[in-house]
Amino acid sequence: MSTPLADAMDNLTIYDSLTAKKRVFKPLNAGQVGMYVCGMTVYDYCHIGHARVMVAFDMVVRWLKTLGFSVNYIRNITDIDDKIIARAIENNESINELTERFITAMNEDATALGCEPPNQAPRATDFIDEMQAMIGKLVANNHAYKADNGDVYYAIDSFKDYGKLSKRNLEDMQAGARVEVDDNKRHPFDFVLWKAAKIGEPQWSSPWGQGRPGWHIECSAMSTHCLGNSFDIHGGGHDLQFPHHENEIAQSEAATGCEYAHNWIHVGFINVDGEKMSKSLGNFFTIRDVMAQFHPETIRFFLLSSHYRSQVNFSDSALTEAHNSLSRLYHALKIAEQQNSQAIYLDDELISKAWQSQAGQEFISAMNDDFNTSAAISVLFGLARDINKAIKENDVSSAWQQAVMLKALAQPLNILQQPAQQFLQAIIGQDNSDCLSDSAIEALISDRATAKVDKNFARADEIRQQLKDAGIELEDSRSGTTWRRG
Repeated sequence: MSTPLADAMDNLTIYDSLTAKKRVFKPLNAGQVGMYVCGMTVYDYCHIGHARVMVAFDMVVRWLKTLGFSVNYIRNITDIDDKIIARAIENNESINELTERFITAMNEDATALGCEPPNQAPRATDFIDEMQAMIGKLVANNHAYKADNGDVYYAIDSFKDYGKLSKRNLEDMQAGARVEVDDNKRHPFDFVLWKAAKIGEPQWSSPWGQGRPGWHIECSAMSTHCLGNSFDIHGGGHDLQFPHHENEIAQSEAATGCEYAHNWIHVGFINVDGEKMSKSLGNFFTIRDVMAQFHPETIRFFLLSSHYRSQVNFSDSALTEAHNSLSRLYHALKIAEQQNSQAIYLDDELISKAWQSQAGQEFISAMNDDFNTSAAISVLFGLARDINKAIKENDVSSAWQQAVMLKALAQPLNILQQPAQQFLQAIIGQDNSDCLSDSAIEALISDRATAKVDKNFARADEIRQQLKDAGIELEDSRSGTTWRRG
């Protein structure tokens, strides 16, 4: 029997950066998706821009799986690079020690943000043979050459479609660019595939002498090894579109003779108070910096509240607003559970009913429109409003049904996953010396209850105000008083 999600599988549209169009998604193999995403260069802690890429593609994978696709998600790790070498020297530690430390930190950050690990996380240094094999093909068919300095370069003018992703014309680029003259290159925009060895740097033997790979070749070698010469989706941040992804296309298609990726997904920039994030501007924030002040699920919700292709303005006020919005959804769940004296536990039947509802159909339509999480979250807020209205009208059964749908539809976004009261009472940040403890709050609530019994309403009001000043909101109901952190 056909289900709402089975039908929806054929109606997913994705904006393809290469064609600059939304297209109905048709995987190379029915029901299966191969997706490669450019990962992190592990020489420092991940920043908030990395968080957006992590969360965006985690959302894509979760929605594809929700529709019924089997997904093979590959996200690489760059563990050899000029920045890595320089940082290891600066820290007086080995490259392996440096990269292992930051790979561990990266995985911890991704987990905290609610991201599932990729199916594979290949490291560049494990694919030197594959890179050399691809470079060898390019040299053999005159798409690459060894220069006098020992480097091997890709011959950019040997690939007639160069610029098709970024919509750049090679002649226009050359006319308008300020490119440092390099007598080793045949063309100013030729890029390095293999770097000749330098004293003190990691190096491997190769047909072109001792050296190490360039950055661009690693993704072509790893993606085609893991997914084949052609695969369904290639993704990354918008800043990688040129030159990295453009160079990947050129070297991959020249080496294999096949179309490289059938769909290109690029995630928009994060700006900080209207400016592009950068260390030089002093507005560079690691994921850990932000998690010290805001709940990880709040960060995830903030990132999903905007369409993945849009630019997002990051600020304390934006994250505070996101926390308050997410709290409203959790609050709606909490009051429905309180009225029914039970927590919501989802099963396959309840989830299926949620998808069949009008709200479920609206959510599917939003997500199938190029993963429009902003519109999908609007559906969730509509359910929260329905819950609050039903509670006011004392329609507990309707409130419960709406709450179940809210919880179920939030699953593909991986939000509303915690017990509602636990999220609402969570202490945000790591420096919590000034925060009232749960036990202190409960003690004050007990004192307030006693004051009300004694008709000492002035004291009861004083305690409520004391808690409010500490960021604690009280909620009185027939079943007692609950609280949440504001």
